[in-house]
Amino acid sequence: MVSIETIIQRSVNPFDPISFKTGNFWRENQEASLTVDSIHKEAMVEIETLVDQMAQDHHSRTIMLLGDSGSGKSYLLGRLKKTLKPKAFFAYIPPWSDHEWMRRHLLRHTVDSLMQVPEGETDSQLMLWLKSLSAFTNRSLKQRIFDDQVWTLLQSNRKKFITHLKKTYQSLGIAQADSFFGILYDLTNPELYPTACEWLRGDDLSEDSLQDLKLKRSIESEEAAWEILANLGKISTETQPIVLCLDNVELVGMGSGGSLNLQPLLSLNTRLHLEGITNFLIIINMVKNSWKTLVQRIQNSDRAGIHKFIFLKRIGLDEAEAIWANRLYPLHQQVSIQPLSPIYPLTRQDLEEKFPSGSKTTPRSVLHLGRQLIETYKIGQPAPPADYGSGLKLLWVEEFKKTQKKVAKISYFSAPERIQMLQTAMEALRLPVAPKFLLSDKLASYSFSYQLSGESESIGVVWSEDPNMKTFFFVMDACRRIIEQHPKTPVYLIRAEKVGESKLKGYKLFKELFTGSPHRHITPHLDSLHYLATYYTLVKEALAGELVIADQEISLTRLQELIRETEILHGCILLQDLGIVPATPKTDSDPSQPEAAPQNLDAKDFILNMVINQHLLGRETAIDNAHAKFDTISPERLNQLIDELIQERKIDLIGPLNDPKSQFISRVPQV
Repeated sequence: MVSIETIIQRSVNPFDPISFKTGNFWRENQEASLTVDSIHKEAMVEIETLVDQMAQDHHSRTIMLLGDSGSGKSYLLGRLKKTLKPKAFFAYIPPWSDHEWMRRHLLRHTVDSLMQVPEGETDSQLMLWLKSLSAFTNRSLKQRIFDDQVWTLLQSNRKKFITHLKKTYQSLGIAQADSFFGILYDLTNPELYPTACEWLRGDDLSEDSLQDLKLKRSIESEEAAWEILANLGKISTETQPIVLCLDNVELVGMGSGGSLNLQPLLSLNTRLHLEGITNFLIIINMVKNSWKTLVQRIQNSDRAGIHKFIFLKRIGLDEAEAIWANRLYPLHQQVSIQPLSPIYPLTRQDLEEKFPSGSKTTPRSVLHLGRQLIETYKIGQPAPPADYGSGLKLLWVEEFKKTQKKVAKISYFSAPERIQMLQTAMEALRLPVAPKFLLSDKLASYSFSYQLSGESESIGVVWSEDPNMKTFFFVMDACRRIIEQHPKTPVYLIRAEKVGESKLKGYKLFKELFTGSPHRHITPHLDSLHYLATYYTLVKEALAGELVIADQEISLTRLQELIRETEILHGCILLQDLGIVPATPKTDSDPSQPEAAPQNLDAKDFILNMVINQHLLGRETAIDNAHAKFDTISPERLNQLIDELIQERKIDLIGPLNDPKSQFISRVPQV
């Protein structure tokens, strides 16, 4: 019979910070068993009450959700999404880098979230929303339009569909009504649905795609994006509220110098209420101290646009003990005789010593303490100093795989987002970067310039993936003008999209400018975007105080140091093509392809880093975890890799040689 002590020793530390990262609460389902319902219960009730009120009056409202770093703000949003799923549609809005793209950013990520299929449903939120509109549920109609017979009739007649919606919502002032309702019609066609979603989220579509949608232009401006977002609310008066969760908003405008400035957002929030746009619940999530430094600079009229402030309280020892019990429960379930305490081998006294009577703390601090105590328990003595490099590598593999799953094409991100990601990676590698290289106001956010070490001249970078050839011509013309003004400055065009046909003006300019030297055309692989997006996610978490490795909250400066020490970004082919990091020789298994292991970390490196991070681990546990990350490698081969690490004296083997199930592997002390 295996003891609870053995189970704990061979398992991954249940309080390891990688396991309690929250991230994008929409895409990462939370384990219900790990939720302590009493934590932030008052906040949950307050928000649910507002949602119920909105279901009756449909008036938009704004909540400011404030709490300490580590208090569980993002986790609370995930609980809300799960709890209120039958009552509301949810959208996750990450911070944006450029205020000049704020409204397009809001629209883009609102539609992205609405395109997700909720747990237990077969339709996306977007289709559930469409089917719930009053135009299709009005019982005064002779027959509900979504009944098969009538719906089939309308589906075969685009004009009747648009006319019906225009008549139903004629008093609401719907902007671009023909185009907007035409897009809603196209959402009902499985073949056009993806393209219609791309238009709705603000992608600059090709001429062929626009023709398929029977439209003349894409959403080209901030005001047009705002009108479409407003339309979603205006026609939703009989549907569930749309909850826009703006996470870590203290990071907005990060690409404009990094200064804390919420005024543009709060002014837009005020506009939403003044214009009477209905059915949006705005939840603005930020650290309490950030709000305190900002509040005096906010205009009084914009403060009035915030209907409710909800402060997340710190937790007491009973709630802390419940967090521990939830984390340890899966380990306790593996033994037939249950320990006397649900938090064994931890004790209430451990909490009381760390958090004296009457004091309050945060969920993150409780998890940190649990990790330290389990670590000491596993190895029988205080653990050696953490290896943050190995911790970052483990976290990188985890986040990289999430990014691969989420980002299926380069156009997933907007031009300013891609540029900001690339710029942020260069800053980590200590390269001087100047934003907005192009002179065009509309296209400046597509560009920046940088300087290589030891070089006096800058290099301009332009990243354009818009498939629309008119936009491509404007980009090429902007490149021509900047090249004429700075003839000694090389310009690198990053573009995976097609460059058009030989008869087009944009194509001719492209051939004139980017054939030969010194200007270059670089074709990025999707894998490179995965590198940039993964690092950018970690940067945002570091700036928000949400990035934890081992026992330490990692600042941006520390993250940049670790990125340089581990050389993780050296695997990014785009950075290699730009001359930022050394090029790696191509092999039969091309590391630039998505199927390659992230950062060229193979399973052997992963196992070593896992042992370094955990100090002591069951051999089978190591194989199971490695196989979950590298599923193309067989357990037998992973077993061989462990033998190689033992022979290389990088890890030690503990236990009987003839019984792998009873074996442990541990970190070899480093001199």
